[in-house]
Amino acid sequence: MSEADHEATVKRINELARKAKSTGLTDDELDERNVLRRKYIDSFRSSLRSQLDNIKLVDAETDENSKG
Repeated sequence: MSEADHEATVKRINELARKAKSTGLTDDELDERNVLRRKYIDSFRSSLRSQLDNIKLVDAETDENSKG
């Protein structure tokens, strides 16, 4: 998800949250909210998974032994 898409998704989720608290949501808005939340969660998971895949573990003890 691009940064612009992410911002638009979060903005719309927040709009729907405010409306849900004040006047309630229609069935269509509930469906839209659920789709947007799923899109946001999937994007978050994908980003986190990518970050975790790029982590390199370094063992300090092994690293010191290789210097010697």
